[in-house]
Amino acid sequence: MAEKITSASNARVKRLAALQKKARLRREEKVFILEGERLYRDAPAGCIREVYMTEEFLAEKLGGKEPEDCMLLTPEIMRKISATETPQGVLCVAGMPQYEKEDLLGSNPFLLILENIQDPGNLGTMIRTAEAAGVTGVIMSRDTADLFNPKTVRATMSAIFRVPFLYTEDLPAQIAWLREQCGVKVLAAHLKASRPYDEADYAGPCAFLIGNEGNGLTDAAADAADARIHIPMDGNIESLNAAMAAGILMFEASRQRRRAGRK
Repeated sequence: MAEKITSASNARVKRLAALQKKARLRREEKVFILEGERLYRDAPAGCIREVYMTEEFLAEKLGGKEPEDCMLLTPEIMRKISATETPQGVLCVAGMPQYEKEDLLGSNPFLLILENIQDPGNLGTMIRTAEAAGVTGVIMSRDTADLFNPKTVRATMSAIFRVPFLYTEDLPAQIAWLREQCGVKVLAAHLKASRPYDEADYAGPCAFLIGNEGNGLTDAAADAADARIHIPMDGNIESLNAAMAAGILMFEASRQRRRAGRK
């Protein structure tokens, strides 16, 4: 019979609330929070370390069959620790996936490189879109938003489990390694670029470099790329949302690679 937690002062409840809010604690424990039925069901075997659910969720979604390491929370406590306005009744503690840079390459590398993306929703959307477009991995500068922020995790729609990623302290050095060791052509999305994005060739090993939502790429990152590209726009719009721009670029590459039979 699963243990039932009824007190908000319970040590487990306090730790769960802290893991929702504190990136440092998540990094120290190498765990993060999964919230909601989809993330719970999509998590790979062995990833989930602790499961918390309400009796209602257990009865309605699992037919009363208790999963391993399950603890029950009252609806009031679930609402207290939830990062959503309408909790679905299940919350888990999961181990953080760990990757080496070689894990991001695949047989024909197709990468998304992010510098100082700050909005958690944007970051999660990019990871989700990257999976849909067939990206083999995502590299992020250390000052990019926390991938394990609850809002980011939800926005990935479970792609966080399937898209290899890593953070780097030295983005230009990683770009140089990709070029020199893996033959990856790195293209920087840049407003001051003469070449439209749909005139470049992405069928071979390639990577898109996307910068901060407000300031774009630093000069150091942009200068490390092989070329700069832009998305032509009509009207009086100067730029697109970073996640939208990344999606346009990734799906153009996906189209070309599919046509060339190199996905």
